[in-house]
Amino acid sequence: MEPNPQLHGVVIISLPPSDDPSKGKTITAFTLSDGDSSFAPPPPTSSSPFSQSPSTPRPSLFSPKKAIYSLLAAAFIAVSLYGCLYSELPVQLLSGSELGDEMRKNDTKSFLLQLYPKQRGRILREIGDVKLAQVKVRDGIEERKTRYDSTDLVNSSTVFPIQGNVYPDGQYYTSIFVGNPPRPYYLDVDTGSDLTWIQCDAPCTNCAKGPHPLYKPAKGKIVPPRDSLCQELQGNQNYCATCRQCDYEIEYADRSSSVGVLARDEMHLITSDGDKEKLSFVFGCAYDQRGQLLASPAKTDGILGLSGARISLPSQLANQGVISNIIGHCITSEPSGGGYLFLGDDYVPRWGVTWVSTLNGLSSLYHTSVQKMRFGNQELSAEGQGNKLIQVIFDSGSSYTYFPHDAYTNLVSSLKSISSLVQDDSDKTLPLCWKTDFPISSINDVKKYFKPVTLHFANRWLFVPTTYVIPPEGYLIISEKGNVCLGIFDGMDVQHGSTIILGDISLRGKLVIYDNEQNRIGWVQSNCIKPQKTNFPFLF
Repeated sequence: MEPNPQLHGVVIISLPPSDDPSKGKTITAFTLSDGDSSFAPPPPTSSSPFSQSPSTPRPSLFSPKKAIYSLLAAAFIAVSLYGCLYSELPVQLLSGSELGDEMRKNDTKSFLLQLYPKQRGRILREIGDVKLAQVKVRDGIEERKTRYDSTDLVNSSTVFPIQGNVYPDGQYYTSIFVGNPPRPYYLDVDTGSDLTWIQCDAPCTNCAKGPHPLYKPAKGKIVPPRDSLCQELQGNQNYCATCRQCDYEIEYADRSSSVGVLARDEMHLITSDGDKEKLSFVFGCAYDQRGQLLASPAKTDGILGLSGARISLPSQLANQGVISNIIGHCITSEPSGGGYLFLGDDYVPRWGVTWVSTLNGLSSLYHTSVQKMRFGNQELSAEGQGNKLIQVIFDSGSSYTYFPHDAYTNLVSSLKSISSLVQDDSDKTLPLCWKTDFPISSINDVKKYFKPVTLHFANRWLFVPTTYVIPPEGYLIISEKGNVCLGIFDGMDVQHGSTIILGDISLRGKLVIYDNEQNRIGWVQSNCIKPQKTNFPFLF
């Protein structure tokens, strides 16, 4: 019996309709490959039970072509999964063009600032159990809080370069431009302060000799008492119906103070995309400084308030729809100092960040709590603490770190037992300094004698611990006498003997993020040299 012929192609001829021959006929041809059996006739039925159809070679499971296809498919699945989890694109596709247009209108950018050195650091500004910087109310009025209409504003981000060091400068500051025409001002970066203030010629009663001329407000720039941000700052107390300005006074733990009036002016920023932004913001026009704030010459013109309060700079920009209410700073651990500060969410890493929730209702400060503290394997237990959580505050306005009194006492006791170190009471750089029988040029020379300090937060997923590790270089400095000094102080010195306050010395070498949108604080190790956007999932 002759085998059935194989089908190699198909020709389709379409005749015109009988009622309209002018349409002509069409001819379509298809050529079939040898391996395509979709048009092949069924194989002949064999009459013998032992007859077999001709064998065909089985394709390899590991051919190079299939390997490439598999890799491409895996990459496509990964990108799609990432897009579903982290991108707004699926929402736009599902919600139509109207939602897509609205989300594009609120696309986020970032502002980045550099930190610069300051000559002398401030003592921690801690008063009572609530504020690091306390406002004394002069005038106020009860007024409904309003949110700026942000319909037509674009959510942005920016980065500010930072310079400075813990010792000997003792502080970090950045530069902002205010007014029209814009003028530069150097401001201390302070996550423990609500109000941004600049030394002001209103006229000035007591002002330090700063790096720039005093800010001089125009008459129309003074904020009236009925302004909602004046209400935010002052509450309901001592409202003056006949006053034409919103007065304030801020007191600090070292008995320094700053008195001024609220002003509103333009701030000039450059976004992470290179766009120029001109924004309205309210700040303190400070005309009367007392105490250490009056020390001259000063390296700064004021303070940049970065807390979670509504009157802080990030909250004002967020309420105007300019940024997401997220900030972060990264201070290098290098002796030369420096780093950067950002406003907005473009520079928040997608991966690798350790997050803890902030405590609500305490204050506008960045509070959280730890379960225990350790020096190496030794627990720095506080007397009577038991299982009670210990509050911790992240404060870039403090040069050094403060521990609860009992934990500080136990830490000092452990350090004094190190046989290679001898306490040097003649070195007044910090309260506790040691000398050695060999020269010290950096922390690396004595690092082996010290252990890391670890703060233990609540566990993640029941068993995975959440920790903030402070290495020896995060709590030690080298003095001008060549001694090693402890940069952790007793909290009782600032009337706060039951709280941990993490200052600049222990915030170095980490990107620290303050997320006021989700009420959390995060950190990740970093060299703090160059900020990176995190639009791509594998870069952080």
